[in-house]
Amino acid sequence: QVHLVESGGGLVQAGGSLRLSCAASGNTFTINAMGWYRQAPGKQRELVAVIRSGASTNYRDSVKGRFAISRDNAKNTVYLQMNSLKPEDTAVYYCNAVDSSKNYWGQGTQVTVSS
Repeated sequence: QVHLVESGGGLVQAGGSLRLSCAASGNTFTINAMGWYRQAPGKQRELVAVIRSGASTNYRDSVKGRFAISRDNAKNTVYLQMNSLKPEDTAVYYCNAVDSSKNYWGQGTQVTVSS
């Protein structure tokens, strides 16, 4: 089992920045990849960014150049640095971890970007 706890959400004006953190505990050695998803009201959950065990990353097109995913292996923590935030980035952001057989989710953290 893997347990994920997110932090760092909040309210920010358009153009501002936030950094989300996701701390993993439990059987973290089984994790192959970690990522961030988001879900806006009335919309499906969507992948924002992923970082794999080999440190390769992928981003959805709408956040490329603005968001950066990184990890601190010593702290079992993944970060999402979000810059130049836009109102359309408003959503609940969820941390995700994947091992060979399961998806794990955090409880979510609200990010609200005001125009």
